[in-house]
Amino acid sequence: MSITEFDADRPPELPRTRRRGRGRRRRGLTEVGMGDGSREGAVVEDVEVERADEFDSYYGRPVVKAPPWREPIAVYLFLGGVAGGSGLLAVGAQCTGRPLLRRNSRLLALGAVGAGTVALIEDLGRPERFLNMMRTVKVTSPMSLGTWILGGFASLSGLLAALEVDRMTGERLPLGALRPVLGALEGPSSLGQGALAPLLASYTGALLGNTIVPTWEAGREHLSYLFVSSASLAAGGAAMLTTPVAETRPARLLATAGVVGDVVSMRRMKGSMHPLEAEPLESGRAGTLLTWAERLAIAGGIGSVLGGRNRYLAAASGVALLASSALTRFGVLYAGLESVKDPRRVVEPQKQRLAARRAAGITDDSITTAG
Repeated sequence: MSITEFDADRPPELPRTRRRGRGRRRRGLTEVGMGDGSREGAVVEDVEVERADEFDSYYGRPVVKAPPWREPIAVYLFLGGVAGGSGLLAVGAQCTGRPLLRRNSRLLALGAVGAGTVALIEDLGRPERFLNMMRTVKVTSPMSLGTWILGGFASLSGLLAALEVDRMTGERLPLGALRPVLGALEGPSSLGQGALAPLLASYTGALLGNTIVPTWEAGREHLSYLFVSSASLAAGGAAMLTTPVAETRPARLLATAGVVGDVVSMRRMKGSMHPLEAEPLESGRAGTLLTWAERLAIAGGIGSVLGGRNRYLAAASGVALLASSALTRFGVLYAGLESVKDPRRVVEPQKQRLAARRAAGITDDSITTAG
């Protein structure tokens, strides 16, 4: 007998008893539709419906197993968005001649991507697992590409942040002959950071949508847009909080655009889902977090438009926008983990999509002909 981690999913075995007599005959494979070569038999029985709103699935377990992701992943999603948005904002500040905004955005980008990487490694459990993900490049895997995007963005952010710290200290860092080299690399590094910034902010949405978690999979067309919008408002809010109002106009514009995109993307995503798939986004802990995320985003957006030149109002709006982005990431994470608990959220949308394909006359593919 083998013992595996999956034994916990099996029901307890009843004690075996010796059969008396030979009157009872064991059911063969032919009796259950297997072994006669006519068709494949069902290894797992069909989902049984005890009530209209309740399913009894295999072993009483969820149809889909939840990924082993915890709160550190939500922290990474949030900080990765802040880093990506700040990197993009730093390029804009450099192009428009705003040195304080450029400096603060570059430092924020490095700090956020560094702390986010720590949160990711915390969830992985061991640092070498992060390094193992960089052994290969798989273009069809958002996780593989995301790891390389994260590494490249962090490297460029480190170089640009070192230049800013050197300037802040009056070129007193012991860089020696490296100083002119780093100065020559500033332009290409800034462009590279700006190119990787949107990818860093969006790939996590593609990563969630690439799973079989019902709510995430149903929102795969919208999650990347939602995360980019959330990253934009968060980066704009962070700049409004840390930078004098005289240089925050690009940050306020970015934050305002992010608020509009965030609200529109979330509502369009919900509207595209089956009601059972959208339910975790609107109820329970996730629903509460996402409701407050939208309220804070709207409040922060109004503050950035109407009171962006007031230092205290700008700072308050920045805090609201950062909190909104964080709540969005936690809410989406919790909604996905909640959606796997009810088999209806897997079975009912699939049945509805199957019926729609058959009604449209699509009956010659592997989806509609199976079973």
